[in-house]
Amino acid sequence: MFIEKDSHNRSQGWIEVICGSMFSGKTEELIRRLKRAKIAKLKVEIFKPGVDTRYSDEDVVSHNATALHSIPVESANEILFYATDVDVIGIDEAQFLDDELPNVCSQLANQGVRVIIAGLDMDFLGHPFGPMPKLMAIAEDVTKVHAICVRCGSQAQFSHRIIAGEKLVLLGETESYEPLCRACYLKAREEKLFSSALDNNQDGVNQDLNI
Repeated sequence: MFIEKDSHNRSQGWIEVICGSMFSGKTEELIRRLKRAKIAKLKVEIFKPGVDTRYSDEDVVSHNATALHSIPVESANEILFYATDVDVIGIDEAQFLDDELPNVCSQLANQGVRVIIAGLDMDFLGHPFGPMPKLMAIAEDVTKVHAICVRCGSQAQFSHRIIAGEKLVLLGETESYEPLCRACYLKAREEKLFSSALDNNQDGVNQDLNI
């Protein structure tokens, strides 16, 4: 369980990671912590990848429409340019940023900044996503949040893509993804592979028949 530290202590920074599947409340928790820091009259700056324009070009927005203004960046190093004279930095959708992000976050924490990161820990194939594994390794605090499996109601930690496409970065919401538990995710992947195999066989038959 995450225990909030004394954010007024500028002698030491640290890194917090909030991770989980889609629809698990990662951004909502990030916004909650950042709002508390603002109430404590700390200087807060928020960043998100420029590629994430699902709800807003600039705001960090949770699925329940809670929002905070942010600075879109194309690379992790841009954060260092903007992050001057701040106490707390928030970074949303960190999985979309480049592999330099852990070094940037470490540099900020070494300078006494509290760094709060939210992102997907796994992609739609169930593989570790972008810089998230390294960020989780170097963080002082890691909070893994969970969604509810839409098929059985259990605790969900996988983001299953329900539309066609193997591109790793494919922005979408409930029309594109569903949160699943391990058992339902494995079943869904098997069903998709079986369906794909049937489609391929049918295409081969059609070609043989010159259809």
